[in-house]
Amino acid sequence: MLNKETLKFLKLLIENNNREWFAENKYLYEAAKEDLLPFIANLIKEFAAIDPQYPADTPPKKALMRIYRDVRFSKNKDPYKKNFGIAFDVKGYGPLTPSYYLHIEPNNCFFGVGFWQPEASVLKMIREEIDYSSSEFLEIIEAEEFKKFYVLSKEDTLKNAPKGYEIDHPQIAFLKLKSFIAIYKIDDEEFFKPTIVDKLTTVFKNIQPFVLFLRKATTI
Repeated sequence: MLNKETLKFLKLLIENNNREWFAENKYLYEAAKEDLLPFIANLIKEFAAIDPQYPADTPPKKALMRIYRDVRFSKNKDPYKKNFGIAFDVKGYGPLTPSYYLHIEPNNCFFGVGFWQPEASVLKMIREEIDYSSSEFLEIIEAEEFKKFYVLSKEDTLKNAPKGYEIDHPQIAFLKLKSFIAIYKIDDEEFFKPTIVDKLTTVFKNIQPFVLFLRKATTI
């Protein structure tokens, strides 16, 4: 579990997102990192026992993403992210690989699994797999184990049917998606309970059919 001070640091950072404040309070950031690393180590151990493609020797520091923002091409010039991001990258992670991501942000914590805005060739493969294996896909996302925890994000969607599909296709709502991500929302308070690692391990296990479907779709 995490210390409440870790999320408190993020709340303070959101209110004071500037380099001067961060420099004066960097000790709070370092304390938050030290709190996160053993938590991440526990998750790595549990996740590796479930997914054989996830390496158990992943260093926690490698999984924890940088808090510094690249503002070169962004209108938002805030120098720091308002969250901690943890990327659980599998072996050979790349554009053809669905990913696991834990987002820790005050009032916006979630565990996301899948593809976020993949390139066109990857989208094409996923859509073809949904078209060819509709019953398998529906069985996965309509399963009790999936619906108990996850929602398939539909925020990133085409306005029209993708090329090669009719608008009246029975699975058009899924074929129009530009991202294929299952989202598990987490209340902030859950991170302060000793059950959080067990809970995340359970949702990690329950999302494996979805991950395997995406891997099958993108295997060349």
